[in-house]
Amino acid sequence: QVQLVESGGGLVQAGGSVRLSCAASGSTFRLYAMGWFRQAPGAEREFVAAVSRSGNSTYYADFVKGRFTIARDNAKNMVYLQLNSLKPEDTAVYYCAAVNSLRGEQVLTRNGEYDYWGRGTQVTVSS
Repeated sequence: QVQLVESGGGLVQAGGSVRLSCAASGSTFRLYAMGWFRQAPGAEREFVAAVSRSGNSTYYADFVKGRFTIARDNAKNMVYLQLNSLKPEDTAVYYCAAVNSLRGEQVLTRNGEYDYWGRGTQVTVSS
């Protein structure tokens, strides 16, 4: 099993930036494919970005459009999501997710494909 704890959210002005962090427990972090999702009030949780076990493969939702970057540091058991050029519609609770991946460069985009979730961190973008 792996436990995930997100941090780094907060209040930011439109056009600003924030970096989210996700700390994972356990010694087998390198075997997990990781993802970030978000959920706005009244909306379903949606995919944001994913990274493979190695960190060499990434995938983003269309709405990211080059504004966000996902990265991982397997030596530190950390996953990051850099959010730039933020818009009010990016306001949401951002969740980190993990799944034990059998394929090295697998990136996953669906909620149901992940087994472990953090509690989330709130990002609020003011206009």
